[in-house]
Amino acid sequence: MVRFVASVLVALALACGPSIWAEETAPGTTSPAASPAAAAPPAAAPAKSLEERLAAVEVQAKAAADSAGQLSFNAGDNAWMLVSTALVLLMTLPGLALFYGGLVRRKNVLGTMMQSLSICCIVTVIWAVVGYAIAFGGGSSQPKLDEKGQAVMQADGTPATEPTTCAAFFGGFEKYVMMKGVLWNPATTNDKGERVPGSIPGPNPDYCASIPEGTFCLFQLVFAIITPALICGAYAERMRFAGTAIFSSLWLLFVYLPIAHMVWGKNGYFNWGFNSNMHGAFDFAGGTVVHISSGVAALMCAIFLGRRKGFPMSPMPPHSLVLSFIGASLLWVGWFGFNAGSALQASGLATFAFANTQFATAAAAIGWPLAEWIIRGKPTLLGGISGAVAGLVAITPAAGFVTPGSALVIGFLAGVLCFTSTSYLKRALKYDDSLDAFGVHGVGGMWGAIATGIFFNVDTNPGVKALNSGLYDAIVAGTHPVVLLQIKAVLITILISAIGSSVILLIVKYTVGLRVTADDESAGLDLSQHGEEGYIEAA
Repeated sequence: MVRFVASVLVALALACGPSIWAEETAPGTTSPAASPAAAAPPAAAPAKSLEERLAAVEVQAKAAADSAGQLSFNAGDNAWMLVSTALVLLMTLPGLALFYGGLVRRKNVLGTMMQSLSICCIVTVIWAVVGYAIAFGGGSSQPKLDEKGQAVMQADGTPATEPTTCAAFFGGFEKYVMMKGVLWNPATTNDKGERVPGSIPGPNPDYCASIPEGTFCLFQLVFAIITPALICGAYAERMRFAGTAIFSSLWLLFVYLPIAHMVWGKNGYFNWGFNSNMHGAFDFAGGTVVHISSGVAALMCAIFLGRRKGFPMSPMPPHSLVLSFIGASLLWVGWFGFNAGSALQASGLATFAFANTQFATAAAAIGWPLAEWIIRGKPTLLGGISGAVAGLVAITPAAGFVTPGSALVIGFLAGVLCFTSTSYLKRALKYDDSLDAFGVHGVGGMWGAIATGIFFNVDTNPGVKALNSGLYDAIVAGTHPVVLLQIKAVLITILISAIGSSVILLIVKYTVGLRVTADDESAGLDLSQHGEEGYIEAA
């Protein structure tokens, strides 16, 4: 074996040695094989003009600026936020589709799932075109005037501007339309007519200091997707598919996006994160924006559509609690992206919100079945998963602002309150909220938003001090009415959603129609609206 290896090494040396030796030459000498042309020095490049050199410097500076913009974000934060975005999308597809799909009768399972799918696609398109612009644009501006009515000038001599009153409620179309300036910056032309390449934007300090704005935009997109999808629970089993599509589109444009701008957008009326705003409301991940708005809209849908055929005399139990359990479990897992992701960083605050989400959800999943056990004699799986969703809803606005002990209390009470609303309030008011969208998201969202003020702890979230030191000092001093401002935000959200939803429902009713015919309702949405069945009996 040794002689074989030695023979191979000798053969390699004989084969490669001459070429290696030929390439190695003594210092200061040339290879014998080198041609005179190769040995000759290269011809000198023609000297560039001053204009050419300046243009090259400009290109290099632009490239350096683009690189700095790309490198200024934190890769770990960006990875966490992309994962959180996927988790929140998981909440709608497949989480909510399975949860709601299992709760309806078997003849409506595909129609209910199709609602989640179609809303996901419709909202995505609207968001890409104008949705992000309306929710997160800065709004219109006007010249800033001093006490004498004179224009205030900036240090560079240009007139200073300030947001208009409209900017508190509407982001506008001045930028971000078709994702311009969010996911891409187009190529431009400099003053010499030369093309300057486009780029991918980096962080936007108004919203996200350590991740690209495109990531923030996608994270907010999945919030916009699930919110109108939650409303489906109220009109399940009786709304026309065309009505669902048009209602969801108009509701997103005229209800969700303005509320999102008010709470989270730059210059938004309730956005506490700007130093000039001392009347802001605290909503960590969407108690007002997502749950109260959708819950109130669900109630309006239930009232406008009327009760299902046979309700409440005919029993209408869920056709598959197995599907609903899987869906609720996916909602629970996805909600960590919903709440912990709202920290917008892979930080201690994300861990804190993550923990509060788990604690509140577990407490609520105990509270609801416990109330059932005491009142009805048996705890149910349906009560357990419904309680879990109620806890997730209630802790959403509070996840980054309350202590873990408070999270347990908020969650437990949410389970009991939502059980009471779905069992007794619905019966007393005689509305048919098919899957209890209002009873869980509306009532749970209201309780969570107000509880955020009741249990608010200003030192749990370092962003309060960093973003609005004046607000922080007022809260510490006890002069800031946190609870009253939370109630104010709840009431305004209720009014906007109730009025906006009612107007949209009237428009849909008198155009494409809201409710399916009695025959179609008896046949089920699967066959009447989509021509297919979720379950086909074996021959």
